[in-house]
Amino acid sequence: MKHSPLVIVLMAVALNGAFAQKKAKTIKTWNKNVVIAHRGAWKKQSLPENSIASLKEAIRLGCHGSEFDVHMTKDNVLVVNHDADFQGLHIEQSTYAELLEKKLSNGEPIPTAEAYIKEGIKQKGTRLVFEIKPTKKGAAGDIALTEACVNLVKKLKAEAWVDYISFSWDTMIKLAEMAPDAHIAYLKGDKSLEELKAAKMSGADYHYSVYQKGEWFRKAKELGLTINAWTVNNEAEMTWLLDNKVEFITTNEPELLFETIKKHK
Repeated sequence: MKHSPLVIVLMAVALNGAFAQKKAKTIKTWNKNVVIAHRGAWKKQSLPENSIASLKEAIRLGCHGSEFDVHMTKDNVLVVNHDADFQGLHIEQSTYAELLEKKLSNGEPIPTAEAYIKEGIKQKGTRLVFEIKPTKKGAAGDIALTEACVNLVKKLKAEAWVDYISFSWDTMIKLAEMAPDAHIAYLKGDKSLEELKAAKMSGADYHYSVYQKGEWFRKAKELGLTINAWTVNNEAEMTWLLDNKVEFITTNEPELLFETIKKHK
């Protein structure tokens, strides 16, 4: 059977896309530890949270992941910042240009999610744990933000680097729809593991205190779900979680967690 030139081109594009996706999924150089640097690795070096500098430090330390938080500006720019406000400016009600009038403590401008991801995909050791923050606009706002975030990751061909987390259940459901191959974990702590499994989540990412009641660790393994605990900053809690063989621990103290892991072996 002969194909037209257009069909041949389309087939080639499809094959190249499939090859690229397969190649992305077979990256085998991720750092094999449980350490997720919360807003990057910032505390010990007095770096700004959620900065490019804190991402680079998490990469330098060899963390498995560097977590970062994303909001959308009034003019639809995705920016990295934990709070809904940035130095007195409400992000959703401000333009990106207005945010640029302020600086982080090291002189960096507020990072765009695009700049952060572009920096992160220069390496293949530390994953990018992308937290999509709830908006002030309810479910419709959360879904619109989620769509913009996933589309950005796809545009940058960064799927292999990115895991997703959120406190918004609407965001989680949209992520399961738009990024079914991604690792996605819920943060709020108000869903059972069975509910997460039924909704096609990858795991729970709850405050460590949630896991102190019930059979979370055993049940997660039975269901094939991962456990991440946040935000764990002292050795006793780190050791307890390591004893229970959790997959990830999110911390403001990645250096301490690395030291604790060495003692735990």
